[in-house]
Amino acid sequence: MSAPTSSRRHDIDALRAIAFGLLILYHVGMFYVPWGWHVKSEHIVPWLQTPMMVLNQWRMPLVFLISGLAVNFLLGEGDKQRMGYGAFAWLRVKRLLVPLAFGMLLIVPPQAYFEALANGATEPGYLAFLWHYFTFQGWPEGAFAGTDPGITWNHLWYLPYLLFYTLVLALLLSVFGRPIAALRGAFRRLRGLSLVLVPVALLMPIGIWIFPLFPYINHDLLTDAYAHAMYGTFFLYGYLLGRDPGLWMEMARLRWVTLPLAASAFVLLRGMSEIAPAGDDEAFNTAVTFVIYLNRWSWLMLVLGWGHHWLNRPMAWLNYANRAVYPWYVLHQTIIVVAGVWLSGLGLGPVMEPVVLVLVTVGGCAGGMYVVERWVPWLGAGIGLKIGRQQWIPGRVASKLIRQEL
Repeated sequence: MSAPTSSRRHDIDALRAIAFGLLILYHVGMFYVPWGWHVKSEHIVPWLQTPMMVLNQWRMPLVFLISGLAVNFLLGEGDKQRMGYGAFAWLRVKRLLVPLAFGMLLIVPPQAYFEALANGATEPGYLAFLWHYFTFQGWPEGAFAGTDPGITWNHLWYLPYLLFYTLVLALLLSVFGRPIAALRGAFRRLRGLSLVLVPVALLMPIGIWIFPLFPYINHDLLTDAYAHAMYGTFFLYGYLLGRDPGLWMEMARLRWVTLPLAASAFVLLRGMSEIAPAGDDEAFNTAVTFVIYLNRWSWLMLVLGWGHHWLNRPMAWLNYANRAVYPWYVLHQTIIVVAGVWLSGLGLGPVMEPVVLVLVTVGGCAGGMYVVERWVPWLGAGIGLKIGRQQWIPGRVASKLIRQEL
């Protein structure tokens, strides 16, 4: 009798967890780099800008690409489609809107409070702030991120964006199923240099035509045209990539090519930013646009290729990581902001403070998830946690229940 086989893609599970882990570390780093953020440490670390800039070019494209992969895995393709588009869309609405609403009501407000406090836009007193915040009484300009609407989703912006792209894709698949299947087939035939250059070429119009009209990423769902064009394209790339073994093997084969290519593209991009002409040089701008997207796509190919090579195997930590991705994502930034403000007053110094902040963030995310799983499972959906009955009821009762159901 042959051993049972599994179609589970362990590398995608691992890369998803790693992508969100990098996102959390990036937000810890934002507390220390000399860039604007919600709150800042007094211990600014200028050298941290370089690794942050490397990561900043491809961290969110990776998150959206993996999200597109997840849609492909959940929905299926062709005669292997698992559910109708309408049912799938409703499933994603429930999955994404609940943590967004819960987070905006309970998780995010402390971030806005401490940011407004740091900017002198509110007096100490969290309850008074909440009353002002939820009664939409208006704020001074720049009080906190999201001042204009008076309420913010801060780091949770990814959830409505992902839902928007998912609903658009479901609609397009229901209307243009055959053309998209043809596009998927063409994408999966890319090999070698074409796999590097064609996705970059398809991204070029975004930088050439859309970015000049909307030269910002503002996390406003209604006006964030450049972000939608870019992140939506990477989301589509993930969906088109899917489980295709040939394309994944090609990315793994090219991993030694994309390693120096990604590093060279970043160095070239930094160099071009230093010599940019003062005027509007169309040829130079086009070259910079090409290098920007070559840099992003080559890093993605690097991560996917090496991930497929090293991570496509069962690993003990993946079960927890799969469950923890959304809860840690929902909780982490509030923990960073609150803990960062608290630690700033302890005088720990430029070495111990960031170390403790990372430990507190990890411990807070793990502890918060454990408390919800173990003691208040009815809050699980609010932090994006899927909880089965046997996961949270007392051990002996769970064992009896499992034996009965088996």
